[in-house]
Amino acid sequence: MRSKNYFSKIATAIVLLFALNAQANNVQITGTSVTGSNITFNISWDNSWNPSVAPNNWDAVWVFIKYQDCNTRLWAHAGLSTVAGDHSTVSPLQVDPVADGRGVFIRRSAIGGGTVGSTSVTLKMTLAAGTYNYKVFGIEMVNVPQAQFQVGDGISTSTFSSINISAVSQSGGLTSATLGGAAANVPATFPMGYNAFYCMKYEISQLQYVEYLNALTYDQQALHVTNDPISAVGTYAMFSGFNYRNGIRIATAGSNGAIPAIFACDATAGVENNSDDGQGIAMNNLSSNDLSAYLDWAALRPMTELEFEKVCRGTATRVADEYPWGTNELNAIYTQLPGLINDFLANETWTPATNGTCATGIGSSNSIYGPVKVGAFATGSSGRASAGAAYYGAMEMGGNLTERVITTSNTSGTAFTGTLGDGTLTASGLANQATWPDPATAIGVAFRGGDYVNVAARVKTSDRANVATVSNIRSYNYGGRGVR
Repeated sequence: MRSKNYFSKIATAIVLLFALNAQANNVQITGTSVTGSNITFNISWDNSWNPSVAPNNWDAVWVFIKYQDCNTRLWAHAGLSTVAGDHSTVSPLQVDPVADGRGVFIRRSAIGGGTVGSTSVTLKMTLAAGTYNYKVFGIEMVNVPQAQFQVGDGISTSTFSSINISAVSQSGGLTSATLGGAAANVPATFPMGYNAFYCMKYEISQLQYVEYLNALTYDQQALHVTNDPISAVGTYAMFSGFNYRNGIRIATAGSNGAIPAIFACDATAGVENNSDDGQGIAMNNLSSNDLSAYLDWAALRPMTELEFEKVCRGTATRVADEYPWGTNELNAIYTQLPGLINDFLANETWTPATNGTCATGIGSSNSIYGPVKVGAFATGSSGRASAGAAYYGAMEMGGNLTERVITTSNTSGTAFTGTLGDGTLTASGLANQATWPDPATAIGVAFRGGDYVNVAARVKTSDRANVATVSNIRSYNYGGRGVR
């Protein structure tokens, strides 16, 4: 998840406007100020880890900054120094810069776990002097270390052959005959999952999507909502009403071609952005175009389906018919039925949760149903199977919402080279990365992970029943996440 701070810098004067905190693991970014090219804030979040035992990975927050020129009122992506010594923090955190300067990873600096209390961080920006407003964003991620891993389970629909993805695979490529299933030849330039990367801990939430929309121009917004941003205050953004548990509404109407709308979460209609307005519920009704634009804007990238299996299975030995939590146990639950408690709140969950609890298999598109809050089944005492967690700690890799990945089933997919988003969209709101599948056609994009509507078989780690599907439409059961 992510939180943000709005503030304005006028010459050397700092004016704090307001802050909006996110849920999930309660990431909070507060107390933001600017001095020269340095931006300082406090960050905290819950349920953080950096263990000394397998899988020897850690969680982190991907932090990036948007700035608004006070003359043009347009938001742009701020560059950050790529030199580690230009950024600073204190125990228990460290700042890891990235080569393209589009953001930083903030994570635990030593072995430990639990709540990260409010900790000061200072980042160095690479911006020309000017008068700007700023927004600081944070998205929770999990580290996926470099490692050999297994794909395929020998049973699931259109599964890959039961092979290992190794350093040799990544450096030499794979033939369609070796990879098996519905697959094209996969070149060495395709991200197979062997190399280390970060994966979003959760599916994109409704609050994250609201904050994204509120940093776009009118034209860009119009491309990524169902109802026009000039619609009346209170109009739902993605559906005709409060359907499929999506409560994003227009709080301030836009002006056609000129002033963008202001969107808000309002699942319990009345006063928007209350604690019970579904901010943490997974964002549904996303097209391939919507997802790729969000990822480009956040300087992330799409996940490949080989990376999908790495995130789910990790270095563990494959289990026949396994789900992302590593067993073939399944407790398929329906949303909006007895068992779901604390509806729309930050602590929305399901009780009783047992091994394999997963929002799947409802078999109905009735509008009262919809996705649950991201991370809903994890508690302080849950294990991997009862929380429905993937090997490296990513949540809802199976069930809740179907996720789009880059497919190996055709050459439009295997042409993908892992190019990262740069934080910038076209004027109309499209992702503009050359090696990504065409956002207008979605050829090269496939579905993985299942959802709350379809049969439970789609949830299985190695199920590839929909890898040849081409769809850029929006649907109540489509969501997504990204990697870096």
